[in-house]
Amino acid sequence: MRKFDYTFLNDGLLPANFVNLTSGIAALKTMAGVRKEENLRVFTELEAIAKVQSVKSSNAIEGIVTSDERIAAIVNRNSAPLNHNEAEIAGYRDALNEVHLNFEQIDFRERDILRLHEMMLSAAGYEFGGQYKTEDNVILEMDSAGNRRVRFRPTPAAETGQAMRQLELAYMEARGNAGINQLLLIPCVILDFLCIHPFRDGNGRMSRLLTLLLLYRNGYDVGKYVSFEEQINNHKAYYYEALRQSSAGWETNENSYFSFMENFLSTLYLCYKELDRRFAVTRSGKITKKARIEATVMNSLTPLSKAEICRILPDVSPTTVEAVLGAMVKEGSIVRIGMSRAARYLAKDRS
Repeated sequence: MRKFDYTFLNDGLLPANFVNLTSGIAALKTMAGVRKEENLRVFTELEAIAKVQSVKSSNAIEGIVTSDERIAAIVNRNSAPLNHNEAEIAGYRDALNEVHLNFEQIDFRERDILRLHEMMLSAAGYEFGGQYKTEDNVILEMDSAGNRRVRFRPTPAAETGQAMRQLELAYMEARGNAGINQLLLIPCVILDFLCIHPFRDGNGRMSRLLTLLLLYRNGYDVGKYVSFEEQINNHKAYYYEALRQSSAGWETNENSYFSFMENFLSTLYLCYKELDRRFAVTRSGKITKKARIEATVMNSLTPLSKAEICRILPDVSPTTVEAVLGAMVKEGSIVRIGMSRAARYLAKDRS
């Protein structure tokens, strides 16, 4: 059985770039904390936006999708789910709310993990929610010719319960070690959870919920105001490559966590940078609406839809957003990707 050992985090032999990333995150975290105390209204607006984006993105990574309008209606409880995908989305909403509201009472322990999994799957009517897998599962990948092969074999079903209990104990031991940076410990534990792959379904979504839980419990609450899940979805090719690299040799205790750790830290850093940008845009009420729309699109690293811009700028009407976007496309400062309601907009120098 896999041995969970995080003592390497205490030996001082970590990559040098981890120091730069953690220092940058710490500086942005401190600034965000000061801003939140002085601008609660702005952060409340950002939280509402991020919640919708988190529910959308974490499910989209797994191919569970519906329209932006339906996502918002489900998250805000303005409508009941109309189909199976929407029921899955509602389940993630419920589990995410539980993490947001009660993270201080929830921990990385077996009973809480099982309860979150049951909550996440209950809306879709799954009977195996809150239960470990009863059959072995495999991670498949497909080559360019369409041939499937087994990329990774997770922990066998018969050993899953014991592996999860060992993982919980190893985490408890490591977090009690004053020499271990908790921010570096989190991705290691999440990688091990993903490699155990303890559930029949929902492992990826659970890993993101548990990531947020551990971040919140350690004082990193940026995921409430900028969707951590959206950042993963925006750069999921890099995420999956880091997961592939760090899971190689996992079964025989020969893997390296470093690729997954770096991806995690980079994603968290992007969240804090995005929070800095959104705070500036949302708080800039004295700047013209036109200038705020322009800044939102020009500063975005990824294409934005009209609906997403409206969520970032809740006091600006969709009509105004549409008019400004049209003018920016005409003058050539941004490009439009797609047509009609599927249209996204991106600064020309980023396209």
